[in-house]
Amino acid sequence: MKSRRLKFRELNDGDAARIAELAGDWDIARMTARIPYPYSEPLAHQWLRGIEPGEFVRAVELGGELIGAVGYMPAADGSAEIGYWIGKPWWGRGFATEAAQALVRYCFASAGFGRLTCCHFIDNPASARVISKLGFRRIGPCTAWCEARGAEVDTVHYERRRSVISRFWRRAA
Repeated sequence: MKSRRLKFRELNDGDAARIAELAGDWDIARMTARIPYPYSEPLAHQWLRGIEPGEFVRAVELGGELIGAVGYMPAADGSAEIGYWIGKPWWGRGFATEAAQALVRYCFASAGFGRLTCCHFIDNPASARVISKLGFRRIGPCTAWCEARGAEVDTVHYERRRSVISRFWRRAA
């Protein structure tokens, strides 16, 4: 994966403290499905050890510093659901969009997915803007569990399909 300003790498146990520090912020945890609140370093270690086979997660780095994470989870129908978060000190600078764009390109060009899905909680307009910039199409409302809130939360679901031209190009390559 590549982008103009960011680097992407595999996560490791040494990242647990930083992940807990950044993702443990209420404003981040409450906008994700799987991050509990409060979030501790032992919980981050547990999450790192529990990344499922086939799940793809990468650290997002700026200047050698971990500032967030992106990834996808393959679905039984051959699609993948993408997710991302960026630490609060880096909000408003386009890093979430840049990291998610790199992930989408990777999913279509390298991982070979023909369809991606994503969602955001209805009270997360920043993520709605990112998803719009990525070219996803709104599917409709649903609900999703939020670990930090300990509740089902109203959610908006989206999809994006790989273009016909890129499907042809990938087969020809």
